[in-house]
Amino acid sequence: MKETNGIKKVVLAYSGGLDTSVIIPWLKENYGCEVITITADLGQKKDPEQLRKKALNSGASKVYIEDMRREFIENYIFPTLKAGAIYERKYLLGTSFARPLIAKRQIEIAAQEGADAVAHGCTGKGNDQVRFELSYKALNPKIKIIAPWREWEIRSREEEIEYAQSRGIPVSATKEENYSRDRNIWHLSHEGGILEDPQTEPPEGLFQFTDSPEKAPDKPTFVDIEFEEGIPGKIDGESLDPIELLERLNKLGGQNGIGRVDLVENRLVGMKSRGVYETPGGTLLYTAHADLENLTLDREILHYKDLVAQKYAELVYFGKWFTPLKQALDAFVDVTQKEVTGLVRLKLYKGNCIVVKRTSPYSLYRKDLATFGEEKVYAQRDATGFINLFGLPEKVRALRDIEQISED
Repeated sequence: MKETNGIKKVVLAYSGGLDTSVIIPWLKENYGCEVITITADLGQKKDPEQLRKKALNSGASKVYIEDMRREFIENYIFPTLKAGAIYERKYLLGTSFARPLIAKRQIEIAAQEGADAVAHGCTGKGNDQVRFELSYKALNPKIKIIAPWREWEIRSREEEIEYAQSRGIPVSATKEENYSRDRNIWHLSHEGGILEDPQTEPPEGLFQFTDSPEKAPDKPTFVDIEFEEGIPGKIDGESLDPIELLERLNKLGGQNGIGRVDLVENRLVGMKSRGVYETPGGTLLYTAHADLENLTLDREILHYKDLVAQKYAELVYFGKWFTPLKQALDAFVDVTQKEVTGLVRLKLYKGNCIVVKRTSPYSLYRKDLATFGEEKVYAQRDATGFINLFGLPEKVRALRDIEQISED
């Protein structure tokens, strides 16, 4: 048995998957401690009673299973959507912003139960270990942290499966199909297995959230999304709560083959990895929200917000959710969203998400200014002086170069 450092009770972030299933007996065998599990229902579509039974049969003394979908959407998804944060041009951060929410609840339960430590099932090569542990440290820097993947002798998913089977723990992963998946109401991610070869196309059987674009309907689907201060609230004129709204958009996007991403990304720990993601509803929301911003934000704010979005995405991806900089960026984003109110119509067709209409009471678009026809608001002759002044640096540089050539 390992040196326990006085650890008698641990709160484990428990998904019921391969990693956390084997961690319960491992903690008991190696630390001799009581294990309490917390499962956050973020839309994984898993039977809570089966999870409870599995955790107890694996050795947990107490099981928490909590529906946290609304908090997840309102306090984690929507702020990131408003920021327009996308990691490395493609990834909509579905796993990244789920971790600080789970970690926060772990810390709360640890305080409630008088636990000495918290534990997670993240590997020593991944990003999630950082996201969990930075959140722990921000919320309770004194609590002990156990990361079994950095301690045990198991070095592969194959060995993990053997460990589970030897202790009678049922697991869904197999040695033949050992993908690592993370699912919530926002997305479904796939890693590992044959995906570790970036030259290999993901097999169609991999996808669970989205239909293939080839098999999507032959007629386009139109959907109206309405936002108020950057937050979506209506679909086709119907007010919906956040859970219903996202589930409906997931269905529409998935049916039309929208939201698939195949990305070789830079992990925080320094290596590149390949992830295949399905984010149908999120793709619709990001597309509509960005287009509404183009209509309502002035140039200076829009361009600067793009810079903020990149930094925001890095903070979320790197696990720095509970930081002063993240809070400061949220404050900036909230100011930019005050007039991001309006309706965007999307045309969904065989993997394509196309904006075909946008309208807002705060629109900065004026037809009388933009028209190429004759108008009175904007005198086209005024452009001559503007161009002369705006192009003065280029003109001065060119004159200097010509003069130097003449002297030579």
